[in-house]
Amino acid sequence: MPKAYRTSITTHVEGKPHVYGYDLTKLAGAKSFSAAIYLVLKGEMPGAEAEKMLDAILTISIDHGVEPASVVAARNIYSGGSPVQAAVAGGILALGEYHGGAIEAAMENFAAYQDRGPEALIADFKAKDKRVAGFGHKLYERDPRTERLIELAREFGFEGKYVELAKGVEEALRQAQGKNLPLNIDGIIAALLLEMGFDSKVGKGIFIIARTPGLVAHVVEEATRGKPVRRLSEEDVEYDGPNPRDFDN
Repeated sequence: MPKAYRTSITTHVEGKPHVYGYDLTKLAGAKSFSAAIYLVLKGEMPGAEAEKMLDAILTISIDHGVEPASVVAARNIYSGGSPVQAAVAGGILALGEYHGGAIEAAMENFAAYQDRGPEALIADFKAKDKRVAGFGHKLYERDPRTERLIELAREFGFEGKYVELAKGVEEALRQAQGKNLPLNIDGIIAALLLEMGFDSKVGKGIFIIARTPGLVAHVVEEATRGKPVRRLSEEDVEYDGPNPRDFDN
């Protein structure tokens, strides 16, 4: 009779936890958390430069202020009386297509159009009236996180064909639409994960891993500094519904 689960990721050997054949009790203290993340997601230990590149991606994505939907959700959930794990989980659930969830789609796009080039990608998406994942930002004309990751990609040897494609799409979008839609954090992470050989299904997970410590920090701050229950005041809301009216008896 087949067993309930089959996995190549993890097992116990002589009472010790192993991931892809590596004894975690030996990795602890010898390898970084970023190296362990690379291992568990890719099935192999990273080289020194790949470890640095992934570490930079995770570090630069750890938080982006109290304003994003994920942080607002997490803090509001906690303020309503839910436990830490529920609040953090709620924050993660607020990550979506427009907030941290575009990495997978951008990876798929870059992989599909790497041989055809940025102009073909723009033309096809325009014909389908589809938004190109990984470009545009509400705050930035140039995303400083993107610029820093490109600098580090150059230093670590990962400024390859996918990064060049991503930069080419940014320029093609500017020319086609007559406005600046910068390569954002999702887009550059997508290109760099492809450069490192990750499957596109890892994309959303990488952002979840990176942002979760920030969400925990915000929930803890809510617990130690906030007061239950968060509620908008009437001055924060613009009502545009019907005026008071009677109903027929």
